[in-house]
Amino acid sequence: MTISTIAPQVDDVQAAVDASLKSLHTSLRELNREIWSNPELAYQEHRAHDTICDFLEEQGFTVTRHAYGLDTSFEALSGSGGRLINFNAEYDALPGIGHACGHNLIATSSIAAFLALSFTLKKYGIPGRTQLLGTPAEENGGGKAKLIDAGAYKGVDISLMAHSGPKTLFPGQEPSDGIAGTLMNARKQINCEFTGKNAHAGGNPWEGINALDALVSSYNNVAVLRQQLLPDQRIHCAFTDTPKVANVIPAYTKAYWQVRSPTLKGLNTLITKVRNCIEAGALATGCKVEISEEELYTDVRLNDMLCERYQIHMGRYGRKVLKRHEKVLTGSSDIGNVSYVTPTLHTMFGIPTSENTFPHHPSFAAAAGTDEAHGEAILVGKSLALIGWDMVTDDALFQTAQQQWQEEIARED
Repeated sequence: MTISTIAPQVDDVQAAVDASLKSLHTSLRELNREIWSNPELAYQEHRAHDTICDFLEEQGFTVTRHAYGLDTSFEALSGSGGRLINFNAEYDALPGIGHACGHNLIATSSIAAFLALSFTLKKYGIPGRTQLLGTPAEENGGGKAKLIDAGAYKGVDISLMAHSGPKTLFPGQEPSDGIAGTLMNARKQINCEFTGKNAHAGGNPWEGINALDALVSSYNNVAVLRQQLLPDQRIHCAFTDTPKVANVIPAYTKAYWQVRSPTLKGLNTLITKVRNCIEAGALATGCKVEISEEELYTDVRLNDMLCERYQIHMGRYGRKVLKRHEKVLTGSSDIGNVSYVTPTLHTMFGIPTSENTFPHHPSFAAAAGTDEAHGEAILVGKSLALIGWDMVTDDALFQTAQQQWQEEIARED
């Protein structure tokens, strides 16, 4: 007899999930507000780390602080036996604009999901395990990629999380309460350092080798390349070390590029082209160039079963959610790396915003701090908990999710 034949009815489970969070309404709102009010950058999320860990310990959970070698990561585990359901909490912010990507809401929804599923499994005595993983540095630094390498996702059967956004995520899309499955670009960072030779720009410029010219030439080479990019591919650049005076031929410049493409295969092809543009700038000017690559964020592998269950459970809370959208959201996330390790849901949920508001804008930071946004995050957390329950208790649903993931990973793009 499988667990699914003896598990309680979904209405009873939903009622248990709702009841498990009812008494925590005020403390969860305070937790969310604390994170939102004190934005911290990648790998500097010390206050958020401590606040969340303190909260979880107050609820009776054992928490491993500074987990897996990352100072601002943590892990909380609950339950025994059965399948392991992972929830990912992000809490890093953006320079100058705070939680303009709503990571305070990601943390809130994942914490709520972890609590609700943990308490509900315990209530019914169902074998199953839950993991809440603190995943720092999503915006820059690839915290989840480092956690994968450190073994944080070893043994995880299903990974779940949710990201906030406006109710209209794509141009021309009808407003909705979210999109269960959203494609995202793969991304990698290229660092380059050009080395030339100093000389007086007025007196003997012919004796210099101009590292600024090399950098500008490489930038222009990429600018020419852009007209051949696919519609959803992106290349961004930041100059991080450039001359501070004009009367010296500069011997050193430094920059980094972020390169994005809808698939990992497409990203690798585009990376080669960008490297060629950088090397050509060095060749044309006689400079030496050092190039390194880091922070691979893969594309997100969608799982139809998990998307479908999210759509169904959000519907139980009166929310209309699209199952998936075929247009690529041209941003990137390190949750894509997790989706190559285990079946993963990275859903987008809508929050009330002013018109033309989008993540990474100050107006979205303001929207992410409202009571209404918090309410949606809690509701989403409940839906994630119900998906976790499905995956723990229903063998057929879980096996379908696993099979779909294996087929998706094997698929050639």
